[in-house]
Amino acid sequence: MAKRSTGFAVIAGVYAVAGLAGWAVMADTPISLEITFYADIVATIVVFAGSMIVNNASVYDPYWSVAPAVIVIVWAAGDLGAREIAVLVLMLIWAIRLTANWALSWRGLGHEDWRYTRLRSAGTPWWLVNLVGIQLVPTLVVFGGLLPVWPAMTVTGRSFHALDVVAVLVTAGAILIEATADRQLHRFAREPGNRGRIVDRGLWRYSRHPNYLGEILFWWGMWLFGVAAAPDRWWTVIGPVVVVLLFLFVSVPMMDRRSLERRPAYAEYMRRVPALLPAKWIDRGV
Repeated sequence: MAKRSTGFAVIAGVYAVAGLAGWAVMADTPISLEITFYADIVATIVVFAGSMIVNNASVYDPYWSVAPAVIVIVWAAGDLGAREIAVLVLMLIWAIRLTANWALSWRGLGHEDWRYTRLRSAGTPWWLVNLVGIQLVPTLVVFGGLLPVWPAMTVTGRSFHALDVVAVLVTAGAILIEATADRQLHRFAREPGNRGRIVDRGLWRYSRHPNYLGEILFWWGMWLFGVAAAPDRWWTVIGPVVVVLLFLFVSVPMMDRRSLERRPAYAEYMRRVPALLPAKWIDRGV
């Protein structure tokens, strides 16, 4: 417990410095999408420096959920309408829940995500892998997901309408799917009799990665809010599309390969259950 507390204290300190660095970039400057991007990159570099100092790339892990919430709070200036309030509330619920889920499973600075330990032996200089592959790329992906949130929070002139209702339903549903999947996974893992077994109950009976599905749908919900506020910003669809590509071609394959290595029966599970969407026409080999 003491080691975990120390680890959380270190991460809190690193993130406080990162926040101050990002704020310094934005100080005395009108808030814009561009200046927010610069601040996000600077904060990421500070977190990277902290991860190198403590020799643990998992210091970056909560940044995925913490940074978007902070950014949206910064964007939530002036009088907020129904759309802005909906985006802010849903973003905060998503961020708090996802960060809490990370904190629940993180074991302290002595533990580093298995994906990072594998990358350490890839032959590429570790600092470069850590900076680019583990930290900058996810930051860019998440900022892409935030592109439609900018018009949702700043463009006025279109009142809350039907598409906003759809956006609320999609986003809230996504949070519920992800939360339910994580809760079912934690409950399954706590049962001693399930050691070495494959979780195939609840949502995991219909999707191999329902938590990833919920995460993907969340960013599509954010895009719907952006289009509801400014239809001409439809091109911000690049944000959720990049999120989909990240999960389809990086996260899902890595998790599947690891599960196959640890549990031979996972091959049959892959044949039986699709990667994301619980539909027969989805490629089960993704």
